[in-house]
Amino acid sequence: MSKETLKEINNDDGGDCPNNSNNRPRLFGTNGVRGIFGKELTIDLVIDLSYSLATYFKSGPIIIGHDGRKSSPILSKLVSSTVNSAGLDICNVGLLPTPCLQYAVKKLGCSGGIMITASHNPPEYNGLKPIAEDGVEISREDELKVEDIFYSKDYSKVDGYGLEYLRKDVINSYIESVLSLVDVEKIRERKFSIVMDTGNGVQAAVAPFLASKLGCKITTINGNIDGNFPSRGSEPTADNLRTLSNLVKDTKADFGVAYDGDGDRSIFCDEEGVIYPGDKTGTLLVKHLLINRHSGAEVVCPVNTTMALPLMIAEESEKSKVIYTKVGSVEVSREMVRRKALIGLEENGGFMYGKLNEVRDGAMTTALMLDMLAVSPSLLSGTMDSMTTATRSTYNEKKEVVSLSKLMETLPKVFQYKSKFKCPSKQVASQIIKECTNHGTLHKVETLDGVKLWIDKETWIMVRPSGTEPLIRLYAESTDESLLNSKVAEYSRIIQKKIAVQ
Repeated sequence: MSKETLKEINNDDGGDCPNNSNNRPRLFGTNGVRGIFGKELTIDLVIDLSYSLATYFKSGPIIIGHDGRKSSPILSKLVSSTVNSAGLDICNVGLLPTPCLQYAVKKLGCSGGIMITASHNPPEYNGLKPIAEDGVEISREDELKVEDIFYSKDYSKVDGYGLEYLRKDVINSYIESVLSLVDVEKIRERKFSIVMDTGNGVQAAVAPFLASKLGCKITTINGNIDGNFPSRGSEPTADNLRTLSNLVKDTKADFGVAYDGDGDRSIFCDEEGVIYPGDKTGTLLVKHLLINRHSGAEVVCPVNTTMALPLMIAEESEKSKVIYTKVGSVEVSREMVRRKALIGLEENGGFMYGKLNEVRDGAMTTALMLDMLAVSPSLLSGTMDSMTTATRSTYNEKKEVVSLSKLMETLPKVFQYKSKFKCPSKQVASQIIKECTNHGTLHKVETLDGVKLWIDKETWIMVRPSGTEPLIRLYAESTDESLLNSKVAEYSRIIQKKIAVQ
């Protein structure tokens, strides 16, 4: 396989990947190995990668599952037979969302898992996402170990073959575990109405059934699993969720929720049809969890997360703190595992609840949204530290429901901006970052991932190269909308000028 081809086997959830010491092209992207099936993601590559993963895992059983893409069943069979031929037993859990497979790895005590998915990528893509024995994606360091095996072809040698067995109870077990983590009785009392846009993705097999067990009236759109994603594409964005937004208003639903292709991310809209960025609703869920369940807990998130989160925590509690990571769900999940943190989130709609598993989980997040709305008066009752147990109990016993839009108004007011620019090379990206860093007088500079430039205590600009695409990304936030617009225009000109002269 050529170096050029390997470079294309990537994906972009906004994260970055470490370089390997041998200057080899990276096999792993931000979340697993992805490519167009039959082009970059060839049969030979899948076989070699499956042998590499079997060698890395050393022993079985290995859980294998897949999403609803057209190529997923054949890839699942190919991966399973290859891992079997390497001597490892396989537990085949079939068609299910990524978080369900991750849950199964952890719950069943298996050596690892392999999810066949390309998440939100277009239909022609597919990929392999390896899961460690703790139910979380393998670390960046372990990705390099797998690549070492892949390039050296130093596969383990065994006599005989592994066995394959089926498990058809994973989804039911997963749903029961989610139900154990929310207040089922209070949610059922409220008889919530929800509109779910499963986007023809595999969350259609789980989220509606979970919501029905919570006594919700459910209106589902794009609810048939179809690997071509004919309705709106596999990634939920503000631009392609207008149908969801309108239907929520028309049906007078309490909220709407949309999922990505493999069901690990969720985007919400309120009862008025307003669609929110993932880190805004994530911040509200954090507020709920800190008030009602986990006072003083740490919150892990990427450095590009909305500052509404730390501002909210500063207003409400001195005990909790925010831990920042590089951009990418693997970075957040692995930091949660290291710190034994219970809460993590991303701006793209990924929310992690460590009581179940330290991974993005669209269905778990929906259950938490219902849990929050069921006890919503408590979020209006004052600071976390000052609220006594008796006060919290009194608020939680109230029968009225505060709307999602009203709860969103309790968060600090922050204006956000995101954009991206085509960038010809990493060298140009480095030059852009350097020029932005040296531009003007800055309050503070952070270099955890790209560069985050603080104009003042409540205004920042972040510039970072994509880990997998020829792009440079610009993020910005401020509590002052006019200042935000001015700084975005200023730094956009710097980026565009530098790109234009190349």
